[in-house]
Amino acid sequence: MRTQTIDVKCSTGKLLYSTVFREGGKKLLAKGHVIKEEDVRQLETEGLKQVCVAELEEGEVGEADAATGIATEISCGALEIRSAAGGRANIFATEPSCLLVDDELLRQINCTSSIVIATGRNFSYARTRQRVATIKSLPFAVAKSQFEALVSIIQERGPLLQGRPIRTPLVAILYTDSENGGTARQLFENTLRQRLSSVGVNAPVALTSSEDEQELSKSLHRLLILKPTLILIASTTAPEEKSRTALKSSPLRRT
Repeated sequence: MRTQTIDVKCSTGKLLYSTVFREGGKKLLAKGHVIKEEDVRQLETEGLKQVCVAELEEGEVGEADAATGIATEISCGALEIRSAAGGRANIFATEPSCLLVDDELLRQINCTSSIVIATGRNFSYARTRQRVATIKSLPFAVAKSQFEALVSIIQERGPLLQGRPIRTPLVAILYTDSENGGTARQLFENTLRQRLSSVGVNAPVALTSSEDEQELSKSLHRLLILKPTLILIASTTAPEEKSRTALKSSPLRRT
Protein backbone atom coordinates (compact mmCIF):
# COMPACT_ATOMS: atom_id res chain seq x y z
CA MET A 1 0.00 0.00 0.00
CA ARG A 2 1.27 3.47 -0.80
CA THR A 3 0.13 6.87 0.43
CA GLN A 4 0.03 10.23 -1.23
CA THR A 5 -1.36 13.70 -0.64
CA ILE A 6 -3.76 14.83 -3.36
CA ASP A 7 -6.09 17.71 -4.14
CA VAL A 8 -9.49 17.36 -2.45
CA LYS A 9 -11.21 17.84 -5.83
CA CYS A 10 -9.54 14.64 -7.10
CA SER A 11 -10.19 12.50 -4.01
CA THR A 12 -13.57 10.93 -4.90
CA GLY A 13 -13.37 7.15 -4.56
CA LYS A 14 -10.04 7.28 -2.70
CA LEU A 15 -9.33 5.67 0.68
CA LEU A 16 -8.67 8.22 3.40
CA TYR A 17 -5.35 7.43 5.11
CA SER A 18 -5.76 9.54 8.23
CA THR A 19 -8.69 10.93 10.18
CA VAL A 20 -9.86 14.40 9.23
CA PHE A 21 -10.95 16.75 12.03
CA ARG A 22 -12.88 19.99 11.98
CA GLU A 23 -11.21 23.12 13.24
CA GLY A 24 -12.76 22.66 16.68
CA GLY A 25 -11.39 19.12 17.01
CA LYS A 26 -14.57 17.19 16.13
CA LYS A 27 -14.06 14.23 13.80
CA LEU A 28 -15.21 14.88 10.26
CA LEU A 29 -14.16 11.71 8.41
CA ALA A 30 -12.54 8.58 9.84
CA LYS A 31 -9.43 6.97 8.41
CA GLY A 32 -10.23 4.15 6.01
CA HIS A 33 -13.33 5.99 4.78
CA VAL A 34 -13.95 5.84 1.03
CA ILE A 35 -14.39 9.45 -0.01
CA LYS A 36 -17.67 10.23 -1.78
CA GLU A 37 -18.74 13.27 -3.78
CA GLU A 38 -20.66 14.71 -0.82
CA ASP A 39 -17.52 14.24 1.31
CA VAL A 40 -15.52 16.32 -1.18
CA ARG A 41 -18.04 19.17 -0.88
CA GLN A 42 -17.94 18.91 2.90
CA LEU A 43 -14.12 18.97 2.95
CA GLU A 44 -14.10 22.04 0.71
CA THR A 45 -16.65 23.75 2.98
CA GLU A 46 -14.31 23.11 5.92
CA GLY A 47 -11.54 24.83 3.98
CA LEU A 48 -9.40 21.76 3.24
CA LYS A 49 -7.43 21.83 0.03
CA GLN A 50 -5.58 18.50 0.25
CA VAL A 51 -6.05 15.08 1.87
CA CYS A 52 -3.79 12.09 2.44
CA VAL A 53 -5.11 8.94 0.76
CA ALA A 54 -4.00 5.32 0.51
CA GLU A 55 -3.88 3.33 -2.70
CA LEU A 56 -3.82 -0.44 -2.89
CA GLU A 57 -1.02 -2.09 -4.74
CA GLU A 58 -1.15 -5.27 -6.77
CA GLY A 59 -1.60 -8.29 -4.52
CA GLU A 60 -3.65 -6.49 -1.85
CA VAL A 61 -7.33 -6.66 -0.83
CA GLY A 62 -9.00 -3.61 0.71
CA GLU A 63 -10.03 -3.85 4.37
CA ALA A 64 -13.76 -3.58 3.64
CA ASP A 65 -13.64 -6.26 0.93
CA ALA A 66 -11.50 -8.51 3.14
CA ALA A 67 -13.86 -8.28 6.13
CA THR A 68 -17.01 -8.75 4.05
CA GLY A 69 -15.43 -11.57 2.03
CA ILE A 70 -14.46 -13.54 5.13
CA ALA A 71 -17.86 -12.88 6.72
CA THR A 72 -19.53 -14.35 3.64
CA GLU A 73 -17.34 -17.45 3.74
CA ILE A 74 -17.69 -18.24 7.45
CA SER A 75 -21.46 -17.88 7.84
CA CYS A 76 -24.60 -19.68 6.71
CA GLY A 77 -28.18 -20.13 7.79
CA ALA A 78 -30.45 -17.46 9.28
CA LEU A 79 -27.73 -14.79 9.24
CA GLU A 80 -27.11 -11.55 7.35
CA ILE A 81 -23.94 -9.51 6.87
CA ARG A 82 -23.71 -5.74 7.26
CA SER A 83 -20.56 -3.81 6.44
CA ALA A 84 -19.29 -1.32 9.01
CA ALA A 85 -16.67 1.40 9.06
CA GLY A 86 -13.05 0.65 9.83
CA GLY A 87 -12.67 -2.63 7.96
CA ARG A 88 -15.44 -4.38 9.88
CA ALA A 89 -18.35 -6.63 8.96
CA ASN A 90 -21.08 -7.52 11.46
CA ILE A 91 -23.29 -10.60 11.28
CA PHE A 92 -26.86 -10.52 12.61
CA ALA A 93 -29.50 -13.20 13.15
CA THR A 94 -32.51 -12.79 10.86
CA GLU A 95 -34.80 -14.89 13.06
CA PRO A 96 -34.65 -16.72 16.42
CA SER A 97 -31.84 -19.24 16.03
CA CYS A 98 -29.42 -21.58 17.72
CA LEU A 99 -25.88 -20.37 17.06
CA LEU A 100 -23.35 -23.04 16.13
CA VAL A 101 -19.67 -22.07 16.27
CA ASP A 102 -16.66 -24.13 15.19
CA ASP A 103 -14.41 -23.08 18.09
CA GLU A 104 -11.34 -24.86 16.72
CA LEU A 105 -11.59 -23.12 13.35
CA LEU A 106 -12.23 -19.81 15.10
CA ARG A 107 -9.02 -20.15 17.10
CA GLN A 108 -7.10 -21.11 13.98
CA ILE A 109 -8.25 -18.02 12.07
CA ASN A 110 -7.62 -15.71 15.01
CA CYS A 111 -4.00 -16.89 15.10
CA THR A 112 -3.41 -15.14 11.79
CA SER A 113 -2.25 -11.53 11.63
CA SER A 114 -4.76 -10.26 9.08
CA ILE A 115 -8.30 -11.08 10.25
CA VAL A 116 -9.87 -11.28 13.73
CA ILE A 117 -13.31 -12.76 14.40
CA ALA A 118 -15.46 -12.45 17.53
CA THR A 119 -18.62 -14.56 17.86
CA GLY A 120 -21.30 -15.53 20.32
CA ARG A 121 -20.97 -18.80 22.25
CA ASN A 122 -21.51 -22.16 20.62
CA PHE A 123 -25.10 -23.41 21.09
CA SER A 124 -26.22 -19.99 22.36
CA TYR A 125 -29.66 -18.56 21.55
CA ALA A 126 -29.80 -15.60 19.16
CA ARG A 127 -32.80 -13.29 18.90
CA THR A 128 -33.92 -11.66 15.66
CA ARG A 129 -31.61 -8.76 14.70
CA GLN A 130 -29.11 -9.71 17.40
CA ARG A 131 -25.47 -9.26 16.42
CA VAL A 132 -23.75 -12.64 16.68
CA ALA A 133 -20.32 -11.92 15.18
CA THR A 134 -17.90 -9.20 14.12
CA ILE A 135 -15.06 -9.60 11.61
CA LYS A 136 -12.22 -7.05 11.71
CA SER A 137 -9.54 -6.69 9.06
CA LEU A 138 -6.09 -5.17 9.28
CA PRO A 139 -6.24 -1.41 8.61
CA PHE A 140 -6.46 -0.44 4.94
CA ALA A 141 -5.38 -3.69 3.27
CA VAL A 142 -4.70 -7.43 3.58
CA ALA A 143 -2.24 -9.33 1.46
CA LYS A 144 -4.19 -11.17 -1.22
CA SER A 145 -2.21 -14.36 -0.54
CA GLN A 146 -3.25 -14.30 3.15
CA PHE A 147 -6.87 -13.59 2.24
CA GLU A 148 -6.99 -16.46 -0.24
CA ALA A 149 -5.32 -18.82 2.25
CA LEU A 150 -8.00 -18.03 4.85
CA VAL A 151 -10.79 -18.55 2.31
CA SER A 152 -9.27 -21.90 1.35
CA ILE A 153 -9.13 -23.05 5.00
CA ILE A 154 -12.75 -22.02 5.61
CA GLN A 155 -14.03 -23.69 2.44
CA GLU A 156 -12.19 -26.88 3.31
CA ARG A 157 -13.39 -27.02 6.93
CA GLY A 158 -16.95 -25.88 6.34
CA PRO A 159 -18.82 -22.91 7.85
CA LEU A 160 -17.46 -21.47 11.08
CA LEU A 161 -20.76 -19.89 12.06
CA GLN A 162 -24.26 -21.25 11.54
CA GLY A 163 -27.61 -19.80 12.47
CA ARG A 164 -30.04 -22.69 12.84
CA PRO A 165 -33.60 -21.26 12.99
CA ILE A 166 -35.81 -22.20 15.94
CA ARG A 167 -39.21 -21.35 14.52
CA THR A 168 -41.40 -23.44 16.84
CA PRO A 169 -39.14 -24.37 19.76
CA LEU A 170 -40.28 -27.25 21.94
CA VAL A 171 -38.52 -27.25 25.28
CA ALA A 172 -38.79 -30.24 27.61
CA ILE A 173 -37.93 -29.95 31.31
CA LEU A 174 -37.08 -32.81 33.62
CA TYR A 175 -37.30 -31.92 37.31
CA THR A 176 -35.25 -34.28 39.48
CA ASP A 177 -34.71 -34.81 43.19
CA SER A 178 -33.01 -37.53 45.21
CA GLU A 179 -36.45 -38.66 46.45
CA ASN A 180 -39.29 -36.81 44.72
CA GLY A 181 -39.03 -34.81 41.48
CA GLY A 182 -42.11 -32.83 42.50
CA THR A 183 -39.95 -30.98 45.02
CA ALA A 184 -37.68 -29.69 42.26
CA ARG A 185 -40.71 -28.68 40.21
CA GLN A 186 -42.10 -26.60 43.07
CA LEU A 187 -38.75 -24.86 43.52
CA PHE A 188 -37.81 -24.14 39.90
CA GLU A 189 -40.92 -24.14 37.71
CA ASN A 190 -41.89 -20.46 38.01
CA THR A 191 -38.35 -19.23 37.41
CA LEU A 192 -37.79 -21.52 34.42
CA ARG A 193 -41.10 -20.56 32.81
CA GLN A 194 -40.29 -16.85 33.18
CA ARG A 195 -36.85 -17.27 31.61
CA LEU A 196 -38.16 -19.42 28.78
CA SER A 197 -40.95 -16.95 28.12
CA SER A 198 -38.33 -14.20 27.67
CA VAL A 199 -36.95 -16.12 24.65
CA GLY A 200 -40.34 -16.95 23.16
CA VAL A 201 -41.08 -20.35 24.75
CA ASN A 202 -44.42 -20.25 26.55
CA ALA A 203 -45.56 -23.86 27.00
CA PRO A 204 -42.70 -26.26 27.80
CA VAL A 205 -43.30 -29.97 28.33
CA ALA A 206 -42.33 -31.11 31.83
CA LEU A 207 -41.86 -34.36 33.76
CA THR A 208 -40.64 -35.16 37.28
CA SER A 209 -38.38 -38.00 38.39
CA SER A 210 -36.39 -39.23 41.34
CA GLU A 211 -32.66 -39.52 40.75
CA ASP A 212 -32.80 -43.25 40.32
CA GLU A 213 -30.97 -44.44 37.22
CA GLN A 214 -33.88 -46.47 35.85
CA GLU A 215 -36.46 -43.77 36.51
CA LEU A 216 -34.26 -41.10 34.94
CA SER A 217 -33.75 -43.27 31.87
CA LYS A 218 -37.49 -43.86 31.48
CA SER A 219 -38.31 -40.16 31.88
CA LEU A 220 -35.69 -39.06 29.36
CA HIS A 221 -36.93 -41.66 26.89
CA ARG A 222 -40.48 -40.34 27.22
CA LEU A 223 -39.30 -36.80 26.54
CA LEU A 224 -37.14 -37.82 23.58
CA ILE A 225 -40.17 -39.39 21.89
CA LEU A 226 -41.56 -35.85 21.57
CA LYS A 227 -38.39 -34.78 19.67
CA PRO A 228 -37.89 -31.55 21.66
CA THR A 229 -35.57 -28.77 20.54
CA LEU A 230 -33.73 -29.20 23.85
CA ILE A 231 -34.13 -30.81 27.26
CA LEU A 232 -33.40 -28.89 30.46
CA ILE A 233 -32.75 -30.80 33.66
CA ALA A 234 -33.49 -28.97 36.93
CA SER A 235 -32.16 -30.82 39.97
CA THR A 236 -32.25 -30.02 43.68
CA THR A 237 -29.09 -32.05 44.25
CA ALA A 238 -25.87 -30.05 44.25
CA PRO A 239 -22.92 -31.49 42.26
CA GLU A 240 -20.97 -31.95 45.51
CA GLU A 241 -23.79 -34.00 47.02
CA LYS A 242 -23.95 -36.22 43.95
CA SER A 243 -20.23 -36.87 44.20
CA ARG A 244 -20.47 -37.79 47.87
CA THR A 245 -23.47 -40.05 47.22
CA ALA A 246 -21.63 -41.83 44.43
CA LEU A 247 -18.58 -42.25 46.65
CA LYS A 248 -20.59 -43.77 49.49
CA SER A 249 -22.25 -46.25 47.17
CA SER A 250 -19.03 -47.24 45.42
CA PRO A 251 -17.51 -50.61 46.43
CA LEU A 252 -14.20 -49.04 47.52
CA ARG A 253 -11.76 -51.14 49.50
CA ARG A 254 -9.09 -49.96 51.91
CA THR A 255 -5.56 -50.87 50.94
